[in-house]
Amino acid sequence: MKQTVVEHLTETFQFSPNGDPEETSKRQKVIEKAIRKTLASIGEDPDREGLQRTPERVARMYEELTAGYHVNPTQLINNALFDVDYSEMVIVKDIDFYSLCEHHLLPFFGKAHVAYIPKGKVLGLSKIPRIVDMFARRLQVQERMTQQIADFIDETLHPHGVAVVVEGAHMCSMMRGVKKANATMVTSALVGTFKSHLKTRAEFMEHIGRRRFDD
Repeated sequence: MKQTVVEHLTETFQFSPNGDPEETSKRQKVIEKAIRKTLASIGEDPDREGLQRTPERVARMYEELTAGYHVNPTQLINNALFDVDYSEMVIVKDIDFYSLCEHHLLPFFGKAHVAYIPKGKVLGLSKIPRIVDMFARRLQVQERMTQQIADFIDETLHPHGVAVVVEGAHMCSMMRGVKKANATMVTSALVGTFKSHLKTRAEFMEHIGRRRFDD
């Protein structure tokens, strides 16, 4: 490839649920009741000073951390598809993400690296981190999240190929179970030319392995 566009983004994008405010309030009330019961079940007093507003805080937290369920993909893209005569690799790397493991409801977090080779259309730069966030802000497993990001970009852009690599640290293995604090998980999803062409795949891997220009 003659030219590669490489972008680095570390900003974390916040989503507000697109659902009905009344439905949001109902969900939060249900969660608050469940958290009060959980606190009592582990031997705590939900009415002591430090815990009185904990159910409310946790309900708001879950609304934020699972906001991906309520994002409208059409509104997310928001006509940010542009006709461009460009067919070289586009990479957005070092996208911070935070998600919840669906097995233990504990966080996993890290960085996602996304690339695609346009076929006449490119996607607005800010949309790729938003796509990552849309799938991260759900109950997830890293393997599925990685594939969902790749599939969504492929179905939206119909490019020559898509590649996604996700590096994650999982609290469920760091603070419980095997208790391996330094273990990280790397997953990848390859579509089109990234899957069929070794040279294209190697170029992508080389770029995401490079240090940032501002390091």
